[in-house]
Amino acid sequence: MTAAKRLYPLIACASILFSVVAVVAGQLGPDPYLDPMNVTVSEYAVSDRGGVTEIAMAVLGIGSLALLLGLRSAGAPVRGMPERLLMVWSGALVVAAVIPTTPIGHDLDLAAQIHRYVSVAAFVSLPAAGALLVPRLTADAAWKPVARTVEWVALAGGFGLLAITYVAMPGERVLIGLVERLLLGAEVTLLAVLAGWLMWLTWGRATSAALSFPTYHRFIANRS
Repeated sequence: MTAAKRLYPLIACASILFSVVAVVAGQLGPDPYLDPMNVTVSEYAVSDRGGVTEIAMAVLGIGSLALLLGLRSAGAPVRGMPERLLMVWSGALVVAAVIPTTPIGHDLDLAAQIHRYVSVAAFVSLPAAGALLVPRLTADAAWKPVARTVEWVALAGGFGLLAITYVAMPGERVLIGLVERLLLGAEVTLLAVLAGWLMWLTWGRATSAALSFPTYHRFIANRS
């Protein structure tokens, strides 16, 4: 296995961890009068003078691309539509990080509309990719151990999509911040499950095999 292939899961896991920590930190920095229960992450990002939230989004997008490359390198069953949806998720996050929304109370300009559409694309694409992956992972011996977890997390993401659609339209944005954060939590968990198992297949299994080889031979030598 080439060095680049072994780096993909490391980059993916590190980016997910960094993004989660950075987004949480970004929620603490802006105006203390902003209510996280009713303000979206994007609206928080506009108020974040240091740009921590935008950086976290971009890093997560790049890390998600590294995850996709790692999945392909490891022979995971992602070819076709799941792969395309993961690419949409990765690209949409980077675009949303570069093109911010407007501050709270301002009319939506062209940049804010682009931000809104790419955010919707990101929200929809990842749970859809997870749902499509479930039967493929179940049929793959190497990935079957995480198939059920992916199924439950993708299902949670689907319910989150329904909830945020209702809240954003007929629900008049009531608790939209809370609903969005729960949806993002499900989506990041899906990435973490895939990245964590890819890490195990790339590093943990190889390490276990390397450790068991000398142990086996010592056992044979002691019996001789």
